[in-house]
Amino acid sequence: MFKNTHLFGVIMVSVATVACAKPPQAQVDAANAAVTKATAAGATEYAPEAYSAAQDARAKRDAELKTQEGKFALTRAYEEATKLAAAATEAGQKAANEAAQRKQAAQTEASTSVVDARAAIQDAETAVSGVPKGRGTKVDLEALQSDLAAAKSALGEAEAALNSQRFRDVKAKADSAKEKATGVKSAVDQATQSRQAGGRKS
Repeated sequence: MFKNTHLFGVIMVSVATVACAKPPQAQVDAANAAVTKATAAGATEYAPEAYSAAQDARAKRDAELKTQEGKFALTRAYEEATKLAAAATEAGQKAANEAAQRKQAAQTEASTSVVDARAAIQDAETAVSGVPKGRGTKVDLEALQSDLAAAKSALGEAEAALNSQRFRDVKAKADSAKEKATGVKSAVDQATQSRQAGGRKS
């Protein structure tokens, strides 16, 4: 009789333990927070592969939770869901870290591009201001000034993109501004050299 009572007690404790099994909410919340942080860090743009891995990890966790929810209460177990939640958290953190690093590198590159473009425009302005005003030069000078204005416009767009943290747009626009300004200075230099050569011949 005592043995049966003891066995019954063990069974009841086991049943109660299983019945009390609950989803690992803290781990679930941590995983969600990690993926949200990755999104805020710009992982979709700067670390797409790592972000996709984090999304996949979270989806696996959700699938496991759903599987357990579909079972009879006494048979639910959340060990695997807990492991998957931890994996999703780790993946989300990795995506956030990669995004932060790549975004910083993109910002540095973008800032450098803007500085280079600004310097090229200043050099072009100096060159254009020194172009002699004479017959046959007016049309060329107007073309150069038009190109210089286009370079300044592109630089303005690059600076606006930099302020908005659209770093990939910055480089394209800054490089365009630099190219136009460099072309202007090159044209002035060639015209100056030609004029000097003509003067020596005369």
